[in-house]
Amino acid sequence: MKQSKILRELLAKKELLIAPAAYDALSARIIEQAGFKLMGVSGYGISATMLGKPDVGLTTLTEVVNVVRNIVSVVKIPVFCDVDTGFGNAINVMRTTEEFIRAGVAGFHMEDQVAPKRCGHVAGKQVISIEEAVGKYRAVDRIRKEMEPDFVLIARTDSLGAVGGSIEEVIRRGKAYVEAGADVFFADGITKVGELERIVKEIPAPILYNMVGLSPQITMSQLQKMGVAIVADAGGAFRSAMRAIWDYMHGFAKGGTEFMIQYQKEIQGHPTANFHQFIGFPEIRRLEEQYLPSEEVQRKYAQSIGYQP
Repeated sequence: MKQSKILRELLAKKELLIAPAAYDALSARIIEQAGFKLMGVSGYGISATMLGKPDVGLTTLTEVVNVVRNIVSVVKIPVFCDVDTGFGNAINVMRTTEEFIRAGVAGFHMEDQVAPKRCGHVAGKQVISIEEAVGKYRAVDRIRKEMEPDFVLIARTDSLGAVGGSIEEVIRRGKAYVEAGADVFFADGITKVGELERIVKEIPAPILYNMVGLSPQITMSQLQKMGVAIVADAGGAFRSAMRAIWDYMHGFAKGGTEFMIQYQKEIQGHPTANFHQFIGFPEIRRLEEQYLPSEEVQRKYAQSIGYQP
């Protein structure tokens, strides 16, 4: 079954879905092994980890598609991704949709910001006209109907926190975007619980809530009762990785090899302690034993030094 179909079936159950966001293939594998049924791909995470730069629309279509393709290739759960403003106008968006469908994602969310965009929780946002945004979502809808009808279109608006924004404008745009073909609605930069409650009540589509940055921290039970369809954690993976690398490198700089020795002792027993095993060397050996000449496999493992999968 295609991942887009699986995502639609998950949404049809009307149970709250949790969607942490990956930023590369390794983080995606860890998210899947943690037991999640769904994951996103963070545009901010890609910009931060690939470019070392903030989320201000610096990544290209090709760069993001390549990252997403690598992620989809290593997991079995549905993946939806962040395509920023779609990398252009409605005509460009048609090619964007083609490329992401070919990459194997279950769906994507596209926002209505003026390009170059920026993180939805940072000041300085502007949005395009509702007419231009509707045209872009209609363009996505046309391509997905031709290529993969189950592909999930998530319409994102940043109109709440943009110049001249308001909750009324969010509602107006949400209704228009759903009418244009959006399957899920996502208003980023929500700052009050009441705003989310109104969006869920007034928009005739499943609602994605991105619980990061400015947005209120709400419990699972509250979100479920409210009727939210998906709660996303766009920054958890890359921010926790960033913190871990920072702590390790500063400890290493201060403590030298003694720090390394102590660190190796501390991670014993952790699922990632044996990195060779975690990343898949045992599977490579099984494949070699299945497809390569048996004498060659036996000889190269028996006569070389190192980790034995």
